[in-house]
Formats: sequence, structure tokens, C-alpha cells
Amino acid sequence: MRGVLVCFILFLLLVSTPRNPILPEPPTVIAEVLMDSVATALFDEAVECIKQHEGWHGSKQFPYVGYGHKLLPRESFTAEISVEIADSLLRADLLQKCSTFRAFGKDSLILGVLAYNVGEYRLLGLGSMPKSNLIRKLENGDRDIYEEYISFRRYRGKVIPSIENRRKAEYELLFDKTFLTMKYDGN
Repeated sequence: MRGVLVCFILFLLLVSTPRNPILPEPPTVIAEVLMDSVATALFDEAVECIKQHEGWHGSKQFPYVGYGHKLLPRESFTAEISVEIADSLLRADLLQKCSTFRAFGKDSLILGVLAYNVGEYRLLGLGSMPKSNLIRKLENGDRDIYEEYISFRRYRGKVIPSIENRRKAEYELLFDKTFLTMKYDGN
């Protein structure tokens, strides 16, 4: 939250400052770089949140490796992968999940993080599995989704406190974080 506030203040300073011919780049470019850095910082926070709650998957959790990456048929990693490779796999997996939900705009990251743990099809539905209430509400423009998001806290029908804590941490960290897209017209 503090990072978003700092970037917003910097942006306001840029917009309120008269155009300066000494600046190497126009304020529009600077604002876009600032917003990109906010998005990157939030993505990094999401990755750290997943790492904290997912933990390290060793040989007992195989075919899951690193921070919960499920090996695909074409992959030949062992449970003895490095932290760097595990981090890279996590980031690639999360980007893929987020792209699945890109139609949901600013909610794509929180949906991607949830899907990292429960799978896209638990949210989007497939075959006889219907769409989740969470997705239905978002599609209808209703963003009051706390209860629906937290409802993904069960394992085999039983509420698991550690999963509930994870959902609450994810929600607090990621919900309603908006990346401001602003234009500077030069006046």
C-alpha cells in the first residue's frame, strides 16, 4: 500500500510541475514507468505470499517441486531443484494463471494467486463443474467478493485454518489494488 501511495504522490508531483524542457523524457513515459514498477512490486509481493504459504515441496510431495510447481509431462526436474529455478517456475506459473484471468482486469492477479493453489477450473468451471460464485459475481460487476474468496478454504469439505489464513492474507494483500492509468497531455 505504501508503494502505491508513493508512486501516486510522485505522479501528482510530475503532473503539477510545469513542463520542463530539461527533463530527458516526457512525464507520460515517467508515469508509465512508475506504474509498471508498482505492478512489478505487487506481483513480487504476490510471489512472496505464495512462497510463504506454499512452503518448499521436497521429495515427499513429488510431482510437486519448489513452491508448488506441478511437473508437466515434458519436464524432468527432480525435487532437488535450486531456489532460483523454483522461483522462476513460480513466477512463470503465476503469470500463466494471471493471463487466464486477464479479462478481469485489476482482479487478474488475485484470481491468478487463488488459481495457483486451487486451479483455474475450480474458478472457471469445466464440464459438470460450474463456474464459482466468485467468478459469477465479478462477471456481474459485483466486487463484494470477500466471502466468496475466503470460501476457498476447505480441503475434503472441512475448513482448514491454515488455508483460511492464507486466503485472508492474499485478499488483504491483493484485493482492490488499482494501477492508475493516467495520461499527461503536456499542458
